[in-house]
Amino acid sequence: MNQQLSKAKASILSSLSIKKYREEHGLFLVEGFKIIEEVLKTGMEIKMLVGLPESLEKIDIDSSLKFETDQRTMEKLSNFNTASAIMAAVAIPRKELNISDLSNSLTMAIDTVQDPGNFGTIIRICDWFGIRNIVCSNGSTDLYNPKVVQSTMGAFTRVNIFYADLPQFIADYRQQTGLDCFGTFLEGDNIYVQTLPQNGLIVMGNEGKGISPDVEAKITRKLFIPPFHDNHVESLNISMAAAIVCNEFRRGRMS
Repeated sequence: MNQQLSKAKASILSSLSIKKYREEHGLFLVEGFKIIEEVLKTGMEIKMLVGLPESLEKIDIDSSLKFETDQRTMEKLSNFNTASAIMAAVAIPRKELNISDLSNSLTMAIDTVQDPGNFGTIIRICDWFGIRNIVCSNGSTDLYNPKVVQSTMGAFTRVNIFYADLPQFIADYRQQTGLDCFGTFLEGDNIYVQTLPQNGLIVMGNEGKGISPDVEAKITRKLFIPPFHDNHVESLNISMAAAIVCNEFRRGRMS
């Protein structure tokens, strides 16, 4: 029989919208059946499963982890305008960044991307194009921000996300792998006519400021996504640009 959700546990769940408390409890929140199922597939540890009684019965985990509540409480706990019927508190996995593991693959780097929706979309794009590792600057938004988690639609369970001093990481990456580091710039080379490698590091910059000077100094190849007419928008959304760049790196390499 399921337990009733206590005020103390509800308070913990509510606090997980804030990074400080996610780190304190070692937990993050996911909402909805689809993402919870993705979490279960990858073996992440669910510490609490909370929802309406009929929803809890649809998830096959130890009943001691199930806590039932009512719709009103779910609406209070949800980070979104429309509350799901089920949510889970998941243990934050601990992963170590090993640069040598990146030497035979395409890797994404994120330089101070702030918008949760953009970050989540970039994770989905990397998942689609088979990019399994993303290295973020320490100033980038937190992976476990509920809006990031939700916007990935479960892709965060299949893509490894790391945080690092990005200029130092790129310097170490180039030294250890010997691979090029790519970034998009207005003065770069037309991406559509370049011969692009299967392995390397792609850097995407901040939504407003682009790639920071310290990171730019480490980049070995500058690319440009050209517009197709003169009367065009000032710039592309960062996630749109990421999709174009990933597509060009992967184009013609489907096995």
